[in-house]
Amino acid sequence: MKYTIEDVAKEAGVSITTVSRVINGNYPVKKETRERVEAAIKKLNFQPNLLARSLINKKTFSIGVVIPGLTNMFFTEVVQGIESYMRKYDYDVYISDSRGRVDSEKRRINKFIDRYVDGIILIDPQTENMKNGFIEEVSGKIPIMCINGYHVGVRTNFVLSNEGNGTRQALKYLSELGHENIAFIRGESSFSYDLKEEIYREFSKDKEPLVFFTQDGNNIDVVENTSKLLMEISNAYEIGKEITAFFACNDLMAVGILNGCRELGINVPEDVSVVGFDNIILSQMVNPKLTTVDQNMRLLGEKAAENLINLIQNGSLSCNVETIDTRLIIRSSASKLNY
Repeated sequence: MKYTIEDVAKEAGVSITTVSRVINGNYPVKKETRERVEAAIKKLNFQPNLLARSLINKKTFSIGVVIPGLTNMFFTEVVQGIESYMRKYDYDVYISDSRGRVDSEKRRINKFIDRYVDGIILIDPQTENMKNGFIEEVSGKIPIMCINGYHVGVRTNFVLSNEGNGTRQALKYLSELGHENIAFIRGESSFSYDLKEEIYREFSKDKEPLVFFTQDGNNIDVVENTSKLLMEISNAYEIGKEITAFFACNDLMAVGILNGCRELGINVPEDVSVVGFDNIILSQMVNPKLTTVDQNMRLLGEKAAENLINLIQNGSLSCNVETIDTRLIIRSSASKLNY
């Protein structure tokens, strides 16, 4: 038999309104009354109608998350942080992959709005959608949190890892190991890559910049693409002499470098050092284990979710920026220059 909210109210000896308040938590209810209602719900195995709940609260208890790539473990770990926090509030989390394309990101955001999600989290949103005002426009309609990405002068909410400081830490570490000829590996389109390259060029101002582009920076294909890129680099530069270290904008690229070095018979870190960025779980599973910059991915997700819940509950569309520190994780893929 399927019981209704009226049955629960009768069993607990309270009004339907009181049962609704207990279910939705939107008004205070005396402890003993709440316990009676909860006992009645459990006894009758009552399942609240989600549509009715949404109509009462004017909420769907769901959020949308737009990511630029499902196969990049950085985004996976950030989403885990989002989901773990949202679970506390009984929120459903819907994920959509934009594949790092401007128009696709727009479509996915608009679809989430059409489905009446209570808020949206964008991970590494597309720079063009930031600069052309699209994200600001959407932020005036629905609570939005952005994780990383272009943010200069953009009126919306951000949780940022201090990628600039993390890049400086990594480059300083390589310099302290004696490396001057450091190659920089990046993807084709991302504010994150642009920011890191800007810092790399400042760091290398007395040397010729060695900047190389690989394809599909946020996709698992970047591992194979970066291995192929390394073959091309080795045809133009003597690795171990003209290039003694690689800084990669993410760990997938760094793994691609490790694989390429293995194919070329180049030893890491004896012949060349490699440093990545993100500290995804794969960085501990490769040989040698990868020295990398930890972005505290789960915390990024949890903070974005926490801030989004606050916006939803307060009915606010305010604009705030929160920054989370990075830290250099020293493992075995980088060592002192041998000459």
